[in-house]
Amino acid sequence: MRIGEIATLVGVTSRTVRHYHHIGLLPEPQRRANGYRTYSLRDAVLLARIRRLTELGLALDEVRDVLAGDAGRELAEVLGELDADLARQEHEIQQRRRVLAGLLEGPLTPDAPLSPALVELLKAAPVTASSAAAKDREHLTLLDATVGGNAVYAALRPLAEDPAMLLLYERLDDLNGATADDPRIEALAEDLAAAVPDEVLAAIPDGGPVVTGFGQALLADYPPAQAEVVHRVMRKLTTRMNQRPS
Repeated sequence: MRIGEIATLVGVTSRTVRHYHHIGLLPEPQRRANGYRTYSLRDAVLLARIRRLTELGLALDEVRDVLAGDAGRELAEVLGELDADLARQEHEIQQRRRVLAGLLEGPLTPDAPLSPALVELLKAAPVTASSAAAKDREHLTLLDATVGGNAVYAALRPLAEDPAMLLLYERLDDLNGATADDPRIEALAEDLAAAVPDEVLAAIPDGGPVVTGFGQALLADYPPAQAEVVHRVMRKLTTRMNQRPS
């Protein structure tokens, strides 16, 4: 294969391939007598691997470290891993298309393009002026747009309908403007974590919905005392998840 052919096959540009050569990420193949580079299947697999890793958010230096760990692996093993990656992407696309199909079949509400399951959950929650409750709604909307979670929404339904949650939101609202060492923090974190049913944790896939970077962004959305409460709740729930029987 020539450079344009391997670039087209993998879905990158020839310029990208040349850049990877320049920084030593992709070894440059031998040139023929006519001066053209000739790429093999192994080169294509490596280039596809680099593309996949960068799409996952890894920096090029991190990609280099991963590839160093791949050295000496059989081609069939690497191809199998790439195939599994593609299968995961295909599954995610199918899930998003199912959500879109459901939206197109029904009336588009002011909450669209939220998934129907999340719309029903939000409808079940009592009306409140709590700013903390409003933040929860925003965060659920963000998660719905990224990972979804119909099973989680169903498990959250009893919690959303529980009037006691309004009191917890009010206590969280009261910490707006407080410092991160406020004595009310631990008790509220304990009560909030205890309010989350085991069914909710069981519905969260392995690894949880809090992907790399999301947890930090979530905490940054709160003032200091509230952020400390949320941080402690996340730690307590993570501990409970890790203690679930396998």
